[in-house]
Amino acid sequence: MTYDFGLHFTQELGNRFGPDPNSWPATAERVTPFLAIVVSALGADEGQRWFEAARKAHLRVTEAERERSYNFGFAHYLDTATGVGKDVTLPVLAAFEALKAAYTVARHGDGPDVDVYFEGAAQACSR
Repeated sequence: MTYDFGLHFTQELGNRFGPDPNSWPATAERVTPFLAIVVSALGADEGQRWFEAARKAHLRVTEAERERSYNFGFAHYLDTATGVGKDVTLPVLAAFEALKAAYTVARHGDGPDVDVYFEGAAQACSR
């Protein structure tokens, strides 16, 4: 059987926001395809590692914002947390850009904290 990230991630969203997708935050629909790109490009195991790295990167951004200290930005912290370095393949590039896009979309508006999506995606990968 083929792994279906979309199904598992939808189940995680249901666990967090309730069974009615119409009551979910608008960002959920927009973030989902970007997170699916990560898993499609890297696989579920590596995708889970990247979602955890994205959570760490987001934490560093929010800490810098809260402390009003210098903030290198999500992309820099994600690069550091994933340890990609100079070994950038096409799948890695696709995953990196998709996570940056998901981050930007999720932080738009009054939706839930982006960490909810990254945590749910990591959980979906572990199924």
